[in-house]
Amino acid sequence: MGKRVLLIEDEPNIIEAIRFILSRDGWVVETHSDGASAVEAVGRKKPDVIILDVMLPNRSGFDILRELRAMEEHAGLPVMMLTARGQKKDREMAEAAGVSAFMTKPFSNAEMLEAVRGLAGGDG
Repeated sequence: MGKRVLLIEDEPNIIEAIRFILSRDGWVVETHSDGASAVEAVGRKKPDVIILDVMLPNRSGFDILRELRAMEEHAGLPVMMLTARGQKKDREMAEAAGVSAFMTKPFSNAEMLEAVRGLAGGDG
């Protein structure tokens, strides 16, 4: 059985790239693109791993991550943040909010696959 990834991202080209990389590896990839309802989507979709963009419409990835970490049922959920800016400040904010991993766009297919597999605790 494939594991489930919830990709919270609003750029169609990034969504398609990640969906392609992960679904080829047996993952079920669901997507959500609105920051305001992202936490509700996590509760509804029950993913094994979340890939969360920093810059989303209506709410930042940092705010979403902080809210997830404050909820007992999502506190230990693996979350990888994606950002187009690899600035140190972004990494520090993500780490302070409880991120599990951090990846800068653009990324290679191999990097994405390895990171998600690692977050899931094995071979996916």
